[in-house]
Amino acid sequence: MLSSFYVKDHVKAALAEDIGFGDITTENLASETDYLKGALNTRCDGVLCGTDVFKTVYETLSSDIKIKFYFKDGDRIKKGDKIADIEGPAKYLLMGERVALNYIQRMSGIATETRKYQDKIGDYPAKIVDTRKTTPNFRAFEKYSVKVGGGALHRFNLSDCAMIKDNHIRLAGSITNAVKKLRENISHAHKIEVECDTLEQVKEALSTDCEIIMLDNMDIDSMKRACQMINHKAIVEASGNVNLETVNDIASTGVDIISSSAIVAKAPTLDLALDI
Repeated sequence: MLSSFYVKDHVKAALAEDIGFGDITTENLASETDYLKGALNTRCDGVLCGTDVFKTVYETLSSDIKIKFYFKDGDRIKKGDKIADIEGPAKYLLMGERVALNYIQRMSGIATETRKYQDKIGDYPAKIVDTRKTTPNFRAFEKYSVKVGGGALHRFNLSDCAMIKDNHIRLAGSITNAVKKLRENISHAHKIEVECDTLEQVKEALSTDCEIIMLDNMDIDSMKRACQMINHKAIVEASGNVNLETVNDIASTGVDIISSSAIVAKAPTLDLALDI
């Protein structure tokens, strides 16, 4: 779940960015007594996400705005569905419209894209997970959206998990050296993940006490062989060349998780509209 304190602070900053020194259009056209009613509608199918953030935008502007949602986060919605009714002072209803929509459209788009990938995996036990290729200062919202869409989460930031990539291996001299040095210095609460490009590297990673092995840009046959070698001695992650056409084949190899930046970075916003 998203922290309400974090959401409120983020929303305040977003409103300040959008309103600036004042909404010169609305404030000069709407009186304090003007009142509007509207509906949040969807113009396409998808997975809804961001209802609480949408409400927080309007709660921040005015306690007199009333919103009634007919769906909750994670619900599948269809083109033409009324998502919510909204009413209140015209000034604040119009002032918050773009910011509120930006949040819920972006979050619903990510949830929708994530659900497509997880659905493609089908009956295999693998889970689609996100990466750190996120929008600066919007990561918490994007990760929440992945979770709502049925995916799982990778590390939130660099302090969550030690991930040894190719450049780290070059720096340390070998996978063995990198794992040894990390284990001597990090907390017992942190896992170590090793990125492997070849089966030789998988073999070396297995000789260490790392908890996660990433199969990076391997073909399907190599991934199957790697999973057989690892034989549940470590969590197996597949990464690279992951899309809706390949994700089911990747899941069939026996990997535990499949990471893809596409579920966030390439997710289109969901077409939602606030109709007055």
